[in-house]
Amino acid sequence: MSHPLIHDPVLLADTLHTLLNSLVCLNLTSIQQEEYASFRAENPEWTFNHLAVDYRNGNVYLGAVNRIYKLSPGLEVQVSHETGPDEDNRKCYPPRIVQPCSEPLTLTNNVNKMLLMDYRENRLLACGSLYQGICKLLRLDDLFKLGEPFHKKEHYLSGVNESGSVFGVIVSYGNASPDMLFVATAVDGKPEYFPTISSRKLARNSEEDGMFAYVFHDEFVASMIKIPSDTFTVIPDFDIYYIYGFASGTFVYFLTLQPEMGGGPTTGSSSAGREQVYTSKIVRLCKADTAFNSYVEVPIGCISGNVEYRLLEAAYLSKAGAILARSLDVAPDDDVLFAVFSKGQKRRPRQASQDSALCVFSLRKINEKIKERLQSCYKGEGTLDLAWLKVKDIPCSSALLTIDDDFCGLDMNAPLGVSEMVRGKPLFSDAVDKMTSVIGYVYKNHSLVFVGTKSGRVKKIRVDGSSRALQYETVQAVENGPILRDMAFSSDHHYLYVMSETQLSRVPVEACGQYSTCSECLGSGDPHCGWCVLHNMCTRKEKCERSSEPRRFASDIKQCVRLSVHPNNISVSQFSVTLVLEAHNVPELSAGVNCTFEDLAEMNGLVEGNRIKCSSPAEKEMPRIIVDKGKGESLLFSSVFGAVHCKFTTLSFPLICSSFRCLSCVSSPYQCHWCKYRHDCTHDPRTCSFQEGRVKKPEGCPQLLPAERILVPVNVVKPITLRAKNLPQPQSGQRGYECLLTIQGNEHRVPALRFNSSSVQCQNTSYFYDGMEMSSLPVELTVIWNGDFSIDNPAHNKVHLYKCDAQRGSCGLCLKADPLFGCVWCKGENRCTLKQHCPHPENQWLEHNGINSKCTHPRITQITPLRGPREGGTLVTIRGENLGLEFREIQGNVKVAEVDCTPIREGYIPAEQIVCEMGKAEKSQYTGNVQVCVGVGECRPEFMAKSSKYYYFVIPRIINLKPSRGPVSGGTIVNITGSHLDAGSNVSIMFKDQPCTYLRGGQWLTCRTYASLHGYGNVSVSVSIDKAHLQKDLRFEYVEDPTITKIEPEWSIYSGHTPVIVTGTNLDIIQTPLIRAKYNGHETLNLCQVLSPTSMLCQAPELPISLARHQEVPERPDEFGFKLDDVQALMALNNTNFIYYPNPEFEPLSVSGVLELKPGSPIILKGRNFLPPTNSGNGKLNYTVLIGEKPCVLTVSETQLLCESPNLTGRHKVLARVGGIEFSPGVVHITSDSPLSSTAIIGIAAAGALLILFIVVVLIAYKRKSRESDLTLKRLQMQMDNLESRVALECKEAFAELQTDIHELTSDLDGAGIPFLDYRTYTMRVLFPGIEEHPVLRDLEVPGYRQEQVEKGLKLFGQLINNKVFLLCFIRTLEAQRGFSMRDRGNVASLIMTVLQSKLEYATDVLKHLLSDLIDRNLESKNHPKLLLRRTESVAEKMLTNWFTFLLYKFLKECAGEPLFSLFCAIKQQMEKGPIDSITGEARYSLSEDKLIRQQIDYKTLVVNCIHPENEKSPEIQVKVLNCDTISQVKEKILDAIYKNVPHSHRLKASDMDLEWRQGRGQRMILQDEDVTTKIEGDWKRLNMLAHYQVPDNAVMALVPKQVTAYNSVNNSTVSRTSASKYENMIKYTGSPDSLRSRTPMITPDLESGVKVWHLVKNHEHGDQKEGDRGSKMVSEIYLTRLLATKGTLQKFVDDLFETIFSTAHRGSALPLAIKYMFDFLDEQADKHNIHDPHVRHTWKSNCLPLRFWVNVIKNPQFVFDIHKSSITDACLSVVAQTFMDSCSTSEHRLGKDSPSNKLLYAKDIPSYKSWVERYYSDISKMPAISDQDMNAYLAEQSRMHMNEFNTMSSLSEIYSYVGKYTEEIVCSLEQDDAARKQRLAFKLEQVVAFMSLES
Repeated sequence: MSHPLIHDPVLLADTLHTLLNSLVCLNLTSIQQEEYASFRAENPEWTFNHLAVDYRNGNVYLGAVNRIYKLSPGLEVQVSHETGPDEDNRKCYPPRIVQPCSEPLTLTNNVNKMLLMDYRENRLLACGSLYQGICKLLRLDDLFKLGEPFHKKEHYLSGVNESGSVFGVIVSYGNASPDMLFVATAVDGKPEYFPTISSRKLARNSEEDGMFAYVFHDEFVASMIKIPSDTFTVIPDFDIYYIYGFASGTFVYFLTLQPEMGGGPTTGSSSAGREQVYTSKIVRLCKADTAFNSYVEVPIGCISGNVEYRLLEAAYLSKAGAILARSLDVAPDDDVLFAVFSKGQKRRPRQASQDSALCVFSLRKINEKIKERLQSCYKGEGTLDLAWLKVKDIPCSSALLTIDDDFCGLDMNAPLGVSEMVRGKPLFSDAVDKMTSVIGYVYKNHSLVFVGTKSGRVKKIRVDGSSRALQYETVQAVENGPILRDMAFSSDHHYLYVMSETQLSRVPVEACGQYSTCSECLGSGDPHCGWCVLHNMCTRKEKCERSSEPRRFASDIKQCVRLSVHPNNISVSQFSVTLVLEAHNVPELSAGVNCTFEDLAEMNGLVEGNRIKCSSPAEKEMPRIIVDKGKGESLLFSSVFGAVHCKFTTLSFPLICSSFRCLSCVSSPYQCHWCKYRHDCTHDPRTCSFQEGRVKKPEGCPQLLPAERILVPVNVVKPITLRAKNLPQPQSGQRGYECLLTIQGNEHRVPALRFNSSSVQCQNTSYFYDGMEMSSLPVELTVIWNGDFSIDNPAHNKVHLYKCDAQRGSCGLCLKADPLFGCVWCKGENRCTLKQHCPHPENQWLEHNGINSKCTHPRITQITPLRGPREGGTLVTIRGENLGLEFREIQGNVKVAEVDCTPIREGYIPAEQIVCEMGKAEKSQYTGNVQVCVGVGECRPEFMAKSSKYYYFVIPRIINLKPSRGPVSGGTIVNITGSHLDAGSNVSIMFKDQPCTYLRGGQWLTCRTYASLHGYGNVSVSVSIDKAHLQKDLRFEYVEDPTITKIEPEWSIYSGHTPVIVTGTNLDIIQTPLIRAKYNGHETLNLCQVLSPTSMLCQAPELPISLARHQEVPERPDEFGFKLDDVQALMALNNTNFIYYPNPEFEPLSVSGVLELKPGSPIILKGRNFLPPTNSGNGKLNYTVLIGEKPCVLTVSETQLLCESPNLTGRHKVLARVGGIEFSPGVVHITSDSPLSSTAIIGIAAAGALLILFIVVVLIAYKRKSRESDLTLKRLQMQMDNLESRVALECKEAFAELQTDIHELTSDLDGAGIPFLDYRTYTMRVLFPGIEEHPVLRDLEVPGYRQEQVEKGLKLFGQLINNKVFLLCFIRTLEAQRGFSMRDRGNVASLIMTVLQSKLEYATDVLKHLLSDLIDRNLESKNHPKLLLRRTESVAEKMLTNWFTFLLYKFLKECAGEPLFSLFCAIKQQMEKGPIDSITGEARYSLSEDKLIRQQIDYKTLVVNCIHPENEKSPEIQVKVLNCDTISQVKEKILDAIYKNVPHSHRLKASDMDLEWRQGRGQRMILQDEDVTTKIEGDWKRLNMLAHYQVPDNAVMALVPKQVTAYNSVNNSTVSRTSASKYENMIKYTGSPDSLRSRTPMITPDLESGVKVWHLVKNHEHGDQKEGDRGSKMVSEIYLTRLLATKGTLQKFVDDLFETIFSTAHRGSALPLAIKYMFDFLDEQADKHNIHDPHVRHTWKSNCLPLRFWVNVIKNPQFVFDIHKSSITDACLSVVAQTFMDSCSTSEHRLGKDSPSNKLLYAKDIPSYKSWVERYYSDISKMPAISDQDMNAYLAEQSRMHMNEFNTMSSLSEIYSYVGKYTEEIVCSLEQDDAARKQRLAFKLEQVVAFMSLES
């Protein structure tokens, strides 16, 4: 049961209210008074920005500065989400949350720039201005943050700070694909960071990495457009402001406001002072266009009555509705665009025009316009017309295609601009209250538009036609405007949400209820409103019951009902009076009429024609009065027709006795009685239940008596006893007493006992209140009985709940509490508590006035001031804890810096504060701390407090005072300078005996003089600080106030700023004189400059007149005068006739804005009011006209300015300035008209120029020659010295390295496992280099229906291949074909070997045949025998390579593999000890001159501790890296260290991992080769190295799986094509050795930006060696010594390898039989052909094995091992391979200083290697020959081991492809061969062909 309210009785015995003649709307009063539901900003700075309404449930989402709110439809806050403020700086890009920023950070507000509902994922996109514009995704239900992507470029929408320049549109593509977000934003001068318009992916998962990624992105195109930087050179503050956006059909549209780029070269250059012209445009894009080829931009605007409205303010897309559609010639469902424009094309923030217009556009017409333009452009007409995007005009290209309505553009003729403006239909304009927002909807075929204005109003406009718009209502929606652009309807369209910066209001769409009569209702023009007859009110039709029945709802003024009633008032004591109602235009009444009087009485009415009879309530039905309404009680009487309750008319009864309180009842001026037991006020005491219950006098009322303070500690069970009188005893059936306490808004009911009529007690209960901010809380107490009868409480007794420990943290504060609280300081617990709650014995308490009542350990926390004069008098305020409880305890006990300080009683706050006055200090005293002793008598240490801060004595001094004179009226700001002027507590500055109010700092005092009391003259100025009088003779002179004698001229123009010369006296004594004008209550001021004591030059103030009303008459200001300090007499001059004339107005130079002129002809500017019509004849205004930058000479008349054009040609903007006005009437184009032809002029000029140039060149050359010879000598001398010292240093370094490195390497390489490839992979890499997945490894792929045939055919073909006659014939035939290329030969040889892998004896036989043939052919053709087997030009040579490949695998694994792998590791390790350029592949340590870094690079070796990527717990691994390594190089080194013995293909890839640097306290940073921190200088971009990130020694690193893009990486879709891993990939290659001659990656400039990337050295081809680098270039050869150092380090490994290869005896393994067998075969062949030259035999063997097999393996160790070979390792291996080849050669190498460095490098070693080779060959020849039997057994064994490595069918199929190619030739040669004929091989081959080609 709710607690009854206390009301004063209202006792009015008025006459009855008159009954209203016509029907009255009962809730009329409530509606007119109804406040709109509204929500206000919680902080005036946190202004509102954006608004969105959930159409499904009506919830409102509000984006504000630093907050996002979710509000109920009634605008109650449901949830708020904090977005700011936060530390930021707008210059930090990328933002500081991604990486540290060097800019100073400040607490920055987060402006909400975009608020979008993503219904599909039930989330809200809220984009802010912090951190370059990142967005949050919040769940709609509770604003829970689902995601906040911020680590990539795409996540920063724009750093712009305004909320109104960004717009987003979400576009849906059905359920399958995720939605897209089109975002358009101003870029705030940062076009390189932010696209102005783009389409992004809206991932389903809010935390997904691809959120906001561009829908499409590659090197050339992307789904975005950026503003080119050239545009900013033309217009530095160019930007595109997006006002509105929407999707319609297949397109997305944005409405923009942007600066106009202008036409000619000088237009558009917005130099200071010129006004920028703006244009509004509509931009259209296809929803599905990922390359933005469909971008089209069309200017829009609106012209009404010769006024151009071109500045878009707001827009809204709506449907046309049937009525408007007819006049626009569109369908009712077509989209129309309502737009608000303001006047003109210039955005002037200050005197912005208030003139604005509402216009309507048909979207269909705009699309038709675009289609026309597209069609004309694709016919090649005109240019692309998009000045801001294409700075030069690009002509349209023609193409034959049909362009329909949905055409989405091609990559030609795009993006496209339309030059012709689309004009909207003007509907409504307002010149006074500027329109700022717009929204609309269709109601019953009417198009309704709601427009917000600058003053906070909403205009409701009915648009019935393109020229007919009716403003039918205006309401004040918010207190202060302007209304912001975002408006929204509630989900049922009954309300409109409107907001200003600090208030959001819910305005009803219609306020029909305000119309009280039928005629007002239907004449209002609001299509929502009609008259509901039976309810007697104006309402919507749908709110009126049975409105479809006849005469129940009037929608036309003729259908209104008329009513009258008789009698129209009755007395309260009259009962059952007959009332007669007469009605016209009422509905059918035969169903009967009910008359009801509120809820009291109801009876049937009697209908007689159009009359109704009822009677008023009977006596028994008249109620106990319930509520007073404030004006006497009206009872509503209504008649009810049929079953519908329609309140019909109102009768009022005066209510006399009505109250809920006994005291107010009986104190009333009427004869009212109180019934105590009924708890009721009545005018008839007989109605009381009991005689005792009647009360007539206040003394008899039940009431509580005044009580002492009722104190109740919290959480302590305690009864509350109250004294009272006349308490009634509850009767039978009545409930007892209760106490009602309202604590912090919550009601607590406590049972109470009535002891007797004068005492009541609330029962034992404990109470509690929240928070420690209040030490006690007064609580309302009400005593009630019988549930809700309250006892009067005239004394307003309250219960005081209290907590001892709240706000009493120290002993002093505790004991200072009210003694009645019973609080004690509990020493053991050091807190304030009730006695009973202190667990310690009594001697551990301190209590007020107890035995122990003195707090120990006083403490001083603050002293002010800290400095003062020695003379004393300073009031020192000491704050602290436990500073005594009584004044006497500290009296005389305070010392400051050893000087007594006398406490002042008024300033003493017990325990907390002492204010004392300083005594005088001695000269010798300088400083000291503050001491306070608490207590009377002797001071004990525990009662003593000393401050930690010191108080200093200083000597304040004064230096001077200025100005030294001022007007006698005062107001002069006087500055006194000196030192220590901020000391002490009080300063007094007296001008004689007049004080002066002051401000002060350490070295200054300023004060403002008052008017002088003694007239003119000098006064002395005295300054004292406390008791120190500052000794300085200061004087100030009061002089006569200035006077004004003359103002010339006495006129100006409305805009002011014309010069006014003011003559007077004493003008120079005023510091900042101002001139003022006041008009219509507004004051304007302008500056004056004092020229002399008698004159000053002022700029006339402007007249504060609304420029919207084009004033054409002169105006006088209400006041005109001067603000000269405090001189009042001149504020408004009485004797001036100052007058303002209308502003001059200029006309445009021409219609097009461009005036064509010949040189020398004058320019005429036309207009009016050029000469103000002053009394003294025409007044002259000071005009300036600039043509381009040059002023011109002017002649002025009333309507013309004649300007002698300066000597210029070309296009120039004309600018006229006068007073405060600046106007450009257009552009002049001056074309020269010279008597000589232009060729003649050019010829003469050129000849003259050449002659002069020639003479100058001769003179300069002579001068230079003489100077140069001197300089050259000096320079040579310096260079020689430099060179000598650098060579010495380099050689010394190289020598030291050579000695130290060998030892390190040998010790490092032991014990590493060797990752051999398996047999199959190894053979595939040699046989088919560069082909990863060769068909011979896969099953044969044939369509099922052919499989059987093909397999039969291939089996047959396999038998043929195994026929030696066929095979030899087949190979010879193929080799004879001209189309059979080198590559084909190698391929056939490898395929045949894969087929014959299982029959190696046969293969060897065939090979010997083929080689024998080859040798015969070679010798026949008279070729030099040494060339045999040199190149792979035949099938035989390639088969030989493959044969060795098969047979030497075991030898490689057991012997040669180890030294080869050691050499590879040694090279890799040695290279990595020094810098390697990640891009060119050059290294400090190299064997190859091409790959040597030829400059000094400073670097440092660092050790990094790495966490194992697959086991975080295992111990950290130490890895040596260099601080000049790129991040990719570091990753590779770490992987090498972690996976030391793991094959390369089983390792994690560096490109799949990110390097994470783990700094202290959980900080982690991802390092990358390129990211947003990468340094760019000019067009070079340097890859990031460890040094770039300043990684220290012993840093902890971890490799973590790659985030799709790390936060600081370059946007991953444009990831620069120059990252290091990319270069490595170019080189990672399994091809043949020859194809790899040290490939240097090209430095590809980043296509997007034209930036070239470098690491340690810039590529020389780029010609970037500056002149200054020549010094290093000249001596770059000295770095070749490093080759020696590297060679020396690796020497042992090269020797080991060569020794192993060229040795016949091996550890545990004999020389492979294949080598001996083949060498013997070659010797046999030599014998056969009588070749006895040892050189030839040597060369044959070298060509057959070392050069054919070993060189390949040395250059490509990746053929044998599972490793990765980098470009530098490759270059070094090439040098080793070259040395190997030279060692096998017999020819003599004559080396000189010009020989290549790689030959010179091993020149000394090659002779000894050659001897090894010779020894090897001779050892082999001496070995016993191998019998064919042994060889065949060996070959059979090899075949068996590798039986099933290859798929024979696939191999045969591949070989067969050559048969298919050359069938005829092969068949032909088989038929000519005798042996083949015998075996009918041609026939068998034809069978194969038949099977293979058969299509069954």
